[in-house]
Amino acid sequence: MSTTSLQQARSSSVCRFGCWALLICSLALTACGDGTNKAEEKILIKFPHVTAPGTPKGKAADRFRDLVHERLGDRVTVEVYPSGQLMNDDDSIDALAFGEVQMIAVSLSKFDRLTKKYQLFDLPFMFNNIEAVERFQSSPSGAALLTAMNDNGLTGLGFWHNGMKQFSGPEPMTTPAAAEGLKFRIMESDVLQAQILQVGGNPQKMALGEVYQALQTGAVDAQENTWSNIYSAKFYEVQPHITQSNHGYIGYLVLVNSGFWSSIPDDIRSELQSIMDETSAWANAQSTAINLEALEKIKASERSNVVTLTPEQIEEWRVAMRPVWTQFEEAIGSDIIEAAQQSSQ
Repeated sequence: MSTTSLQQARSSSVCRFGCWALLICSLALTACGDGTNKAEEKILIKFPHVTAPGTPKGKAADRFRDLVHERLGDRVTVEVYPSGQLMNDDDSIDALAFGEVQMIAVSLSKFDRLTKKYQLFDLPFMFNNIEAVERFQSSPSGAALLTAMNDNGLTGLGFWHNGMKQFSGPEPMTTPAAAEGLKFRIMESDVLQAQILQVGGNPQKMALGEVYQALQTGAVDAQENTWSNIYSAKFYEVQPHITQSNHGYIGYLVLVNSGFWSSIPDDIRSELQSIMDETSAWANAQSTAINLEALEKIKASERSNVVTLTPEQIEEWRVAMRPVWTQFEEAIGSDIIEAAQQSSQ
């Protein structure tokens, strides 16, 4: 495929949202190549992501790169591109399908157009805490979600945590009524859009890199995010109040292109998966500590007032947002929702 043809295909909304079969076939042909012995070639893995190096995802990506260099440096090179310097999340999904990059770690919210199953992770108050998320992801139902996009030519290698989400805005959001009429920045997610509409807010889908200025200028009033993102993106500087609600989860799915992955020699692929498993365990253990450290730094800055919801206030929020579960239950699958609920019991 020529460079011009590739650019035209990527700019086409039809290809962007539907031509995965064509992409898979093209990549399969590319993987076959001219019969060159793949074992003799050094494998390059370009790994872009949108968060800062000091965030949970940033540290995990760097850890993976370093372990690969240590154990497979003579056969595999991993190049990490943080902070959206190479591309944004949406573009990275397309780039992975086209073989322009070899690995991504994208928010689970970003995959609505390929599968509805990951909408589970956006349902408000689905998980009581990060431990409940881990219990579900390590269960048979959770592990099966790694293969949810195999038919699209994308293979999941692991889940990485960012953490639990908090609300921030011009006033403390101690009750759902406080959200009414506010313009909320949200990630690209139909569930998150429904969540904000459910409490009378005005959802605005926006890339992470645009949020600080939007909050600063008043283009949006409020947002939801993890402590690490709120700190690293400096949202606390332009948000008077942050409410510790733990109402949602932000996590990432680490993906490779199925054709690329299967083209790697067996011994290298096996070692890469082992390194990914080790990285995932390390990263998820670090995530809680990183978020707690970010919370303490935000408090110490005295730039934003941090309010913690009482159990009664949390229950009021939970009841107000529960209809969102019903709205998306059929698309996600009642069996998956039930399995996730069991993890919080």
